[in-house]
Amino acid sequence: MNDGDRGDLILLRLENSQSAMQESKLLIDNGYWNAAINRMYYGCYYAVSALLISKGIQAQTHAGARQMLGLHFVKTGLLSAKNNAFFSDLFAKRHSGDYDAYIYFDEEITKNLYPQVTEFIKNIKDLIFREGYSVNKNQE
Repeated sequence: MNDGDRGDLILLRLENSQSAMQESKLLIDNGYWNAAINRMYYGCYYAVSALLISKGIQAQTHAGARQMLGLHFVKTGLLSAKNNAFFSDLFAKRHSGDYDAYIYFDEEITKNLYPQVTEFIKNIKDLIFREGYSVNKNQE
């Protein structure tokens, strides 16, 4: 993949992240807690995907994305272990809410996650741009 294609894909993933977060806000406002957590997770996942792409790192699965994030960004000190744990916990919540019977998240849990997700995505975007990958910073 050339740099132009990589930049386009990074921007697409960041746009997907932003869209997922807008969707999660609408779902929160209408009381769809499990669906809101799903969209918040995907907001984070798309941002992580953009970060991995910016470094030429491939991950084929959600587990692979979490593993590559830990290996290339947490172990190197670029991202805190707390951020990585948050991403893993959010994945577990999303997975449980999507697939486990009788799992219903509530307003308090969901609304408390939203600012944490926003902060996580900001941290990921900061890494993309701080580490020198040149894309349109209007996506921040």
